[in-house]
Amino acid sequence: MLSGRRLDLLDPSPLDVEIEDIAHGLARVARWNGQTQGAHIFSVAQHSLLVEKIAGLLNPAISCDERLFMLLHDAPEYVIGDMISPFKAVIGDAYKSVENRILSAILLRFSLNPAPSSSVLLLCKNSDRIAAFCEAVALAGFTRREAERIFGRPSLQLDLAEDLAPAPIDVAQRRYLERFAQLEQAGARPKRAPAFRRSEQTREA
Repeated sequence: MLSGRRLDLLDPSPLDVEIEDIAHGLARVARWNGQTQGAHIFSVAQHSLLVEKIAGLLNPAISCDERLFMLLHDAPEYVIGDMISPFKAVIGDAYKSVENRILSAILLRFSLNPAPSSSVLLLCKNSDRIAAFCEAVALAGFTRREAERIFGRPSLQLDLAEDLAPAPIDVAQRRYLERFAQLEQAGARPKRAPAFRRSEQTREA
C-alpha cells in the first residue's frame, strides 16, 4: 500500500489496515469494469457512498456503526478489485473466502462487529441491489426492464442523479474519507490508535 502497509491476503491483520489506503484504492476501482457513461469511472468509492445513503433511506433508524458497515461493505476491493458477479460465480468459494477474511480485518480495525447481524446484512444486500439497479440504468446502458429482471424493482422512488454522476478520482476519494470521518465522529467512537507495523511492534517488544 502507499502508506507502507503490507497486507497478507491469507491472514490479514487489522493492524495493517488504513482508511486512507481503502479510500485511495476504492476511488480508483471502476464499477461495471469501467463500461459506464461519462468522462470518469464510477468508482467503488462512489458506489459505497450510494449504498450507505440508500440504507439510511430504507431504515433511518440504523446506527452510525451500521452506516459505517454499509460504507465499508465493499472495502476489500481496495486490495482485490471489483470482479463482476458472473466471474465471482465461476471462481466460487475461494474468492469469497479471501474477501471475507479481508472484510473481517477491516471491520475489526475500526472496532466494528466482524459478524454483523442478519438484519444488517439483509439491509446491506437490499441497498446494494437498489444501487446496482440505479447504476445499471443511469450509467451502464441497461433498459429499466433489463435491470428489473436482474436486480428486481426498487422498493422506493429515489432521486439519486447527483450521487450517480461519475466523479474525478480525487473527488471520490475525498468524499469517501469525509463521510467516514463524519460517521466515526457522529458515533462518538474512541479515537483510533495508530496501526503500527508488525516490525515496529517486534522492535518495541
